Amino acid sequence: MKFQFTEKKVSLPESVHAYAEKKVMKLERFFRDDAEALVTFSVEKDRNKAEITVHAAGTYFRASEATSDMYASIDAAVATIERQIRKNKTRLARRLRQDAFVRQPDATSFAPEPEENTFEIVRTKRFPMKPMTHEEAILQMELLEHSFFAFKDEENDGAFAVVYKRNDGGYGLIEDVQ
Repeated sequence: MKFQFTEKKVSLPESVHAYAEKKVMKLERFFRDDAEALVTFSVEKDRNKAEITVHAAGTYFRASEATSDMYASIDAAVATIERQIRKNKTRLARRLRQDAFVRQPDATSFAPEPEENTFEIVRTKRFPMKPMTHEEAILQMELLEHSFFAFKDEENDGAFAVVYKRNDGGYGLIEDVQ
């Protein structure tokens, strides 16, 4: 597993990085050798925050935890990712074998400072979208802990679609009419 560490508004000793690497390596049994882990450390309002993103087999797992101790935050984030994997074990095993979630970001760009009274695009992301079923899209949205997920609808000849979380706890689907 490859590691990348980022520190925001904090400077940590190498022992914290080594601890995080040791803890995240426990997740390696779930992934192939090509897995990548991005660990971001930050301090916000006297809370030590650890955010861990693991990218493996085209699927992203992300957890963010904040506690009074950085080591406890790391432990909690790793436990959250492990819980996500165990909760979705059968779905993930079937999808990963079929390599269903192949999506890799190829570029991220940022817009310049906007003029006053204009609509502002703060960030642009570009992803190659692979056709997937509604269930696969909902699973990927849940793993990323997002409130919506855009994808190509396999059941509608690759038309653009969006699944989203509804306030009542269900899911919604927005489809492109061709």
